[in-house]
Amino acid sequence: MDCCRLMQVAMIGSGAWACAATHIIAQNCLARDEADEFVDDVRMWVYEEKYQGRKLTEIINERHENPKYLPGVELGPNVMADPDLESTVRGADILVFCAPHQFIQSICKQLIGKVKPEAFAISLIKGMRVRPDGPQLISQAINKYLNIDCSVLMGANIAGDIGREQLSEAVIGYSNLEHAKTFKKLFETKYFNVNLLPDVVGAEMCGTLKNIVALAAGMVDGLQLGPNSKAVIMRQGLVEMRRLSKELYPTVRDETFFESCGMGDLIATCYGGRNRLVAMEFTKAAMSGCPRTFDNLEADLLRGQKLQGVLTSNEVQEILEQRGWESKYPLFTTVNRIVTGQFPPSDIVNFREVANRLTVHEEDELSGRGLTGGAAAA
Repeated sequence: MDCCRLMQVAMIGSGAWACAATHIIAQNCLARDEADEFVDDVRMWVYEEKYQGRKLTEIINERHENPKYLPGVELGPNVMADPDLESTVRGADILVFCAPHQFIQSICKQLIGKVKPEAFAISLIKGMRVRPDGPQLISQAINKYLNIDCSVLMGANIAGDIGREQLSEAVIGYSNLEHAKTFKKLFETKYFNVNLLPDVVGAEMCGTLKNIVALAAGMVDGLQLGPNSKAVIMRQGLVEMRRLSKELYPTVRDETFFESCGMGDLIATCYGGRNRLVAMEFTKAAMSGCPRTFDNLEADLLRGQKLQGVLTSNEVQEILEQRGWESKYPLFTTVNRIVTGQFPPSDIVNFREVANRLTVHEEDELSGRGLTGGAAAA
């Protein structure tokens, strides 16, 4: 790439976190200094939908704000919302991916052959895909489909706090140091600290797995238990995050779990994230005798945002079941059995035994084969 040519940035996504990140990017693209590397204008792909009877892209371009997903936070006068994905990325040097992880495969397939060969990417997405041959992280999917380098930005990044410019931080997990240095210039501000970490997979696994722990923390809050109980859940969650990351990817660094993407993100999401909030309300409803589904609560509480924790729990549980690892990950397994309706939320405090307890379905299967009771114990 010509060192004298400014780089065009494209944001792929327009949810709360995408808008908070765009708020930062837009400021840095407008900044005037000797090391200016970026084109002033920032393109943002917006999935077109109606808001108060008007197209959301029209409102964003008129008000420089996304009132549906991050109201009250200015994106920047240099941000241009575009409902056309291919138009958004055309000619872009830097692609920032920040869309719900279940949509990333279809997004990437649309972009095959539409991205500059010398472009590079960064993913702000926390999640994974489960395939017959094993899990695939989002950065790996982007690299596979588009054949470009993909770093990750992970950390304690609750969108509203960043939009209000409260002190926050993140790490950039990288394999290409020069790309990482460019991303640091793109994201770092006085209120948003960025550290570089040569561990893409470790940072991304932390960001993915902490959403399961956040569900457990929300259940504890829904049971109105105190900080001791939440500390137990968070400590066990960190243990299982580290164990699974290193079992799947042995190159993951231990120190990664003490970075913002690990312990920092875990603390923030277990006290203030959307997964915690929805799990708390799920538990309150169940304990009151008027149970509600996660889909119903997502629609009521998240203003169109997607809840990632339940989907991630199902994906991780598929991996654990394929490998016979359920008992090695009692908290992850217990969370999944609760969110899939096999056990009540009150069982979150019994996670050490629930992972080894038979579900109703398993008991029925054994009963049908005459293996319950003494026969099963034998």
